[in-house]
Amino acid sequence: MDPVTTTQVITETAAADAVPLDFSIWGLFMRADIVVKLVMMGLFFASVWSWAIIFDKWWRFARVERRADQFERIFWSGRSLDDLYQEMGHRPQHPLSALFIAAMREWRRSQEVAASSFVGLKERVDKVMQVTINREMMALESRLLFLATVGSVAPFVGLFGTVWGIMNSFQSIAISRDTNLAVVAPGIAEALFATGLGLVAAIPAVIAYNRFSNQVSRIGGRMESFADEFSAILSRQLDERG
Repeated sequence: MDPVTTTQVITETAAADAVPLDFSIWGLFMRADIVVKLVMMGLFFASVWSWAIIFDKWWRFARVERRADQFERIFWSGRSLDDLYQEMGHRPQHPLSALFIAAMREWRRSQEVAASSFVGLKERVDKVMQVTINREMMALESRLLFLATVGSVAPFVGLFGTVWGIMNSFQSIAISRDTNLAVVAPGIAEALFATGLGLVAAIPAVIAYNRFSNQVSRIGGRMESFADEFSAILSRQLDERG
């Protein structure tokens, strides 16, 4: 029998007797090349960490805005600033309370040091509030850079895994000299799965980053407005005492 015919017969027999390929997620992962596996694992862990950040930020921002609303209602209710400062116990629970406590602490410290002179007091309070705003903004923006990075990089990492997997598929076709769909499909499926995983990781990260960035900007604007209004109140009290 011709060697080519023999090889063809053996190949067809093996294909007929072969167990059906597993195209589940686990099956695609287990058949993938080591490089593609590393890409998939990296994207999977990036996606898990992104979702952890998303849930944490969602809960934290919701709590910050809820407590800020409560604080502003109390602040503008006409209560004494000293009473409110004492009631809060020097432990800020949200950015607005941190801003208020920092300003009041500097206000009272300056009064104790130089009770007869208020020169430069407003400037010091304004500086303290600006430093507090910067610090609170850094805390609010923490880990958002990771979401931005995953959203921009994950699709390209997945594409790299796809390109690598397709290269391996073509090499397998060249070695086996068989262009049957049963030979080509598994490798291409594994490769495309990497791109799909990259998109799964990137899309929620981009959506969450845009939403949280908007919330950070809104909270930042709220702190700036509160700082201006509080500075005006302190300035008015200085004028009354002067």
